Amino acid sequence: MTAAAAPVPTPARARRVMVAVATAGVASFALLYAPQPVLPQLAGYFHLEPGGASLAISIGTGALAVAVLPIAALSELVGRRPIILASVIGSAVLALLLPLAQSYPLFLLVRALQGVAIAGFPGVAAAYLAEQLGKEGPGSRGVAAAVGVMIAGNTVGGMTGRLASGFTADLLGWQGALTVVTAIALLCALLTVLALPRDPEAPRTGGGHRVRSVLGGLGTALRGPVLLAQYAVALLAMGSFVALYNVAGFRLTGPPLHLSPAAAALVFLAYAMGAVSSATMGRLVTRFGRARSLVTALLVTVGGAVLTIPDSLPLVVLGFVVLTGGFFAAHAVANGWAAAEAPAEARGQVSGLYTLAYYLGSSVGGTVGSVVYGHAGWGWLVGTTAVWLLLATLAVAAVNVCLETRDTISSARLGLRSRP
Repeated sequence: MTAAAAPVPTPARARRVMVAVATAGVASFALLYAPQPVLPQLAGYFHLEPGGASLAISIGTGALAVAVLPIAALSELVGRRPIILASVIGSAVLALLLPLAQSYPLFLLVRALQGVAIAGFPGVAAAYLAEQLGKEGPGSRGVAAAVGVMIAGNTVGGMTGRLASGFTADLLGWQGALTVVTAIALLCALLTVLALPRDPEAPRTGGGHRVRSVLGGLGTALRGPVLLAQYAVALLAMGSFVALYNVAGFRLTGPPLHLSPAAAALVFLAYAMGAVSSATMGRLVTRFGRARSLVTALLVTVGGAVLTIPDSLPLVVLGFVVLTGGFFAAHAVANGWAAAEAPAEARGQVSGLYTLAYYLGSSVGGTVGSVVYGHAGWGWLVGTTAVWLLLATLAVAAVNVCLETRDTISSARLGLRSRP
């Protein structure tokens, strides 16, 4: 069951939708990335190497990646709203168990379950926004702006979770730090429950028809160079971003910078730039186009990563600010482009595939990046992520050339037909 064909949204309903997805994003991403600033403490507590400690992030994002497609398909049958609500409530409840884990395997098991629970929100959110706010057409500016607001909420959530756990870890330990983040997530989950509008009732079709529709939509979501390019951007850009942030705590607290965990957590204030860049990309896309905006954002991300190579704290901080702004700008454009390009019958599947690529990149890229750092150092890690980002840039540029060539040929044919 997909969402019913709702009327053109009133301003009040549109505001409720945006508030709900923003608070859901804060809750989900605060929980997903709360362990990142305390990875050094987890490494000490459980006697781990950096690569092993990074599994606290990679297992959660990997489970999210595995679960997102089945959950996106389920949303076609039961609707988007129940999935979003179950996601924010379930992930917050599971977070209560993390501080109680007495062994690292148990900690990772809870993280895996939490990743599955979190998958519901990012897996269907873009499709939900397209259904609720996209009444002017699939490419409407309203959807692009709403996706930007959603990603801004995700960004604030990631920043909040990281800052809250990083600032409180010295005083409360990693267990207390994660508990603080859980309290924030529970409050945001409550706000989501109160704000998320109810969907109109939709007629149910036969079960066999619904299954065939879901599978057919998945095939549709895997066709077309534009969609495939956005999946590539999600995979490679997110892998690069998480690889750098997973190791940030080790770089900042280790030689030659030697910051305290609380001071090192300040680097996550760079997420504020991500919130600004993602929320403003809708206007830039309208002015410059999706392809140009996306290529520029990816190149800015590369430049920011390069700035972090020198052993200079101001340059490292500036580099994280720049790469964070660039990454979230790229994510906002790619996610919005995928949502706008998705056919109506495959919105959930496109959203799910994009999210699958995004968190598969997070899981694999985060783990590979930590291993590269542990064996070769920060410079080699930056070089590795720069290659990934440049590959994503090439994918977008290639698709843009194909689209421009197609448009040129279509215009030429139209001109020939119009001649007397």
